[in-house]
Parts: sequence; C-alpha cells; structure tokens
Amino acid sequence: MRTVTVGVLGCGTVGQNVLNLIERRRAIFRDLGVEIEVAGVLVRDPDKAREVPAGTRMTTDPAFLQECGVVIEAMGGVERPLALLRPYLRSGRPVITANKALLAECWDELRGHALAGRLYYEASVMAGTPVIGPMSTVLRASTFTRLQAVLNGTCLYILGQMEAGRAYADALAEAQALGYAEDPPTLDVGGFDTAHKLAVLARFCADGDFPYSAVEVRGIEGVTLEDVQAAAAAGERIRLVAELTREDGEWRAAVGPQRLPFDHPLCNAGAGRNAMLYEGEECGTLIFAGGGAGGMVTASAMVGDLLDYLLGFPGHVPLH
Repeated sequence: MRTVTVGVLGCGTVGQNVLNLIERRRAIFRDLGVEIEVAGVLVRDPDKAREVPAGTRMTTDPAFLQECGVVIEAMGGVERPLALLRPYLRSGRPVITANKALLAECWDELRGHALAGRLYYEASVMAGTPVIGPMSTVLRASTFTRLQAVLNGTCLYILGQMEAGRAYADALAEAQALGYAEDPPTLDVGGFDTAHKLAVLARFCADGDFPYSAVEVRGIEGVTLEDVQAAAAAGERIRLVAELTREDGEWRAAVGPQRLPFDHPLCNAGAGRNAMLYEGEECGTLIFAGGGAGGMVTASAMVGDLLDYLLGFPGHVPLH
C-alpha cells in the first residue's frame, strides 16, 4: 500500500465536499493500493466551523504544499491560487482544479503544464457532468464543427423565474437570496462565467491557444420580462448561450442571450441543469446534460480526477 499525500487549497462548500468524498471513497483508493493522506487545508480562518472529517488539519501556512504529491485547488479567484500553485507546478507535480477563471485568464502560463498532463480540470465546466474528458479523448477522432451550451445555473434560474412572470430585478434578488448569485452578480449575469468556460472548451476542439480575450460576451442584464413573454408567444425560450462556430475560416466564440425553440436540447434539459450540444462530422450530434454546479456535484468530478491521476491517466491535454 503506497501513501499519496494530498493538499487542498480552500475549504468552502466545494473544498468541504472534496474532503468528505475522499473519506467516503477510501475503500476504492485502497482497492488501487493507495492510502490518501490529507497533509493540510489552506484556509483564512482555521477556527471556523466546517463539516469535514475529524482530524483534518486547517492552516493559514501554505508550507505543507511542499510535502504533497498532488494539490486540489478549490479556493477560486485568479491571482492568489496562481501564486500558490506556480512553484508547485514548476516542480512537475499535478494539480486538480475547478477554477475556470484561472484556466481562462492565465492560459499562457498554464498551457505548458496542461500539455505535460499535469493539470486535471474536469470540474471546471459543467461540474460533475463529464464533458472535458470526452472532448480531450475520444471526440478528437471526429472533426469538430459546432458547439452550443448553457453553462450558468444562475442565469438559467433567473430566466426561468422570468418565464413564470417575475421581473428581472426580482428574479435576480431571489437568486442572490438563495445563494445562487454572487454579490455583485456580474460574473454570472454579465456572461463572464460562461465565457470562461467557453474558452476552456474551445481549446479542446478549435485551437489549443484560444484566448479568453477572443470570446465575445453579452449577459442577460438587458433581457426584459417583455422579451421573455414575446419569445414564449413565439414558442421560444431565451437562454444565455455559449457558442463556438467557424465563420469565414476563423473560429468565433460568443456568449449572449438567444431565442431557442421550446424543444431545443438546451431548453429541455431540466430545471437548473447545464447542457451542451456538440457536433462533429463523424460523431454526429451529441448532447450532454446534467448538474453544472453544487458542492458535491463538483467534488465528484474533482475526486474523479484524483482517481484518474492515481490510475496513471494524464490530465486534460488541449490541442497541440
């Protein structure tokens, strides 16, 4: 039985669920001949009450990272996690993350590590619904032609409330009260969260160097109740759609509200569920749908990435 030492950055909802799921799956790790040892969890307040396995070490000192064989980043943000991970990645050790903003905005620095198979990030798009794994492996055999996706649950909730007759401001206020939207909510409703995810996806099917800055972004702030009602009268729904298409020989990535037919796959995936429509010449049209957020949903993909690493599979490698 070999011991693999894991470090965790952040212990919010996702971090806590990752720790609990590692504990819950210890029998699976042992079947692989591995004992997981959590060396520490980096937090701002070690004394804050958290629902984690007994004995989990909380600390404000990141020195424990040097003794870890793999790091799971669950803190969010861009500058702080990058500063913490930079020396770790340079040492050639793997990182598991769900941080789409970090991946989208710091790709110039991270791409070499991804090409080396040291970055695992299934959870960065659609959380526990596997899309990056298939796109980075079996779908490479098919010639990619088009992608459409609904990737932000907050916008989906707000638009759903507007379909029920609520004004945008009221629907947004309820989403914030329920904890679905950040305060301020610009990252979600402004379309930037979706744009981060689209940039990550584009690197598997269009261009391994696809820059986040090339994504055209519009949010749902300008969508009115009258717009939603007019769409409904025409048999359509408004969704915040991420789209990757080829126009005049160039890839175009755009995020913005679109009117789609009621029976469109992006409209009938179910309440609160993300969905992606992927088209390739050989594979045809594929539909992925499932939970795109939530602590345990996200943790399931991150611990799945940990299992992949232990089994010897490389991280998610973009197009070369």
